[in-house]
Amino acid sequence: MKIQLTINNKQVEWEVSPTQTLMDALRENGYFSIKDGCREGSCGTCAILMDGEVVTSCLILAPRAHKSIIITSEGLGTPARPHPIQKAYVEKGTVQCGYCVPASILATKALLDKNPHPDEQTIRKALDGNICRCTGYIKRIEAVKYAAELLQEKS
Repeated sequence: MKIQLTINNKQVEWEVSPTQTLMDALRENGYFSIKDGCREGSCGTCAILMDGEVVTSCLILAPRAHKSIIITSEGLGTPARPHPIQKAYVEKGTVQCGYCVPASILATKALLDKNPHPDEQTIRKALDGNICRCTGYIKRIEAVKYAAELLQEKS
């Protein structure tokens, strides 16, 4: 079946099976920042922004995403021109193995889009669905606070 999506501001049309997950469809089409973790929705590595909300793409069937607006980490910035959130994650030492980082960055974007001045408890809640086994969580909280500062300077 065919689905139409807007991914990172680009309209696409894909042929998908009715039982294919959105995570698999995205990865098949070159969006490798979406990681294949637990396939149960509990690790958060496959998270994307779909219609402005953080969702675990391993639990969504691709046909359900028809006509959705999707943002992946690839859509935020590039190595040469990183998004302020990506810059904050790197500068605060949050990037180690990198497996959880793309989804954490998207969770941060969703948070800061809604609340540009979150307190620590709000940040912890927003990042709660993204498991990190390398750097832990303190550096990520610092990165979110720094990203909020960078975004304020930018506006």
